[in-house]
Amino acid sequence: MSFRFRLLLMMLMSLALFFGFLDLFVANAPYNFDRLHIFLFNLCSGGAILLYFTEEQKKVSPKIIVYLFMSIIYAIFAFLEIYIPVLIITLVLVAIVESDRIEKFSFFPYDFFKSKVTVSDKFHQAALLCLSSGLVISGLVIINNKYLKIVTSFPKLQLDTFFLGFSFPLSLITMSLLFSLMKDNGKSVLWMKNIGFWFVNLGVIVFFIFIIFEKMTPQVFVTSLLFCTVILILYLLVRLGKVQQQKTFLISGMGFLLYTAITGIVYIFYEMTPGYTSEDFKWLMRMHSFAALYGWNFWGLAIICRFDNFPLKLHSNKLILFHWITVIFLAPLGFYYKFFACSATICFVIILYFVMFSKGQKDKILTGLKYE
Repeated sequence: MSFRFRLLLMMLMSLALFFGFLDLFVANAPYNFDRLHIFLFNLCSGGAILLYFTEEQKKVSPKIIVYLFMSIIYAIFAFLEIYIPVLIITLVLVAIVESDRIEKFSFFPYDFFKSKVTVSDKFHQAALLCLSSGLVISGLVIINNKYLKIVTSFPKLQLDTFFLGFSFPLSLITMSLLFSLMKDNGKSVLWMKNIGFWFVNLGVIVFFIFIIFEKMTPQVFVTSLLFCTVILILYLLVRLGKVQQQKTFLISGMGFLLYTAITGIVYIFYEMTPGYTSEDFKWLMRMHSFAALYGWNFWGLAIICRFDNFPLKLHSNKLILFHWITVIFLAPLGFYYKFFACSATICFVIILYFVMFSKGQKDKILTGLKYE
């Protein structure tokens, strides 16, 4: 990936995080800055990186440039609540994503049901399919909620609920990277890998359905099952993952994923208590979302951006500790205090700089620098 494109992605991701805090700086804003917070990281940066990884070209293709440009326009119009351009751009974005998916895999995802296809490839195709499906479903929700108003009986059938779904493709492509590091080790391991694939994908779909229908107890059950699945996948990664710097980063990412599972379960229990209001527990949801986006999903995107450069010449363990402090402590506090909002943004920019621009194995050797 070129220096300029990495720099552009770094700017978009940094802006995405800062938009998550902007309500603190702009009083009584008429628009929801969280939309830009979600779109710039997930749909724009994440979607472009996913397509780059799919095309397997050293240079960023014109198709990816068009996707990134159109997704930014999508984000701006969705933020301004001007939905006709959003619906038109949706068709363009879906066409780009599906053209890449069909070219690399097939129109119908037959590979999901083939034992000879690697679980890594299955997750990769699922990520692309999830991105295009998320765009289509969000478009349908816009048409229903803003124009036709056919379905009105579900309070959770809101645009912002479905816009959050743009994080799922990034989670799936991170899973793809994770499974690509694992060695093959017999039929029993293959079974466990495929169980992980189906439980993650079906679990997320079923969980989303229960959210729409506001079924609390089933949500707890599905989230607990996903938690156990993450434990299984972490076990496979530790046991079978090749000893590489990427493995260290992904283990840290799995730690964030377990954290999101725990905070998600706790939040559901709060929802089940009498007198619950979303405003009272917004702090918990912020902790959950920051860990999911800027913890777990971040490492998948970062590894793809430097895929051909590993190992990177940096101190991995120190960077991981700095990353955890930023995401778990500074970012949630930044939702309430301007000092921490600025601190979290600056720290995240530093993390992005080290990950995006540290010298790699195939770069010019820097004397005196070592990586761990």
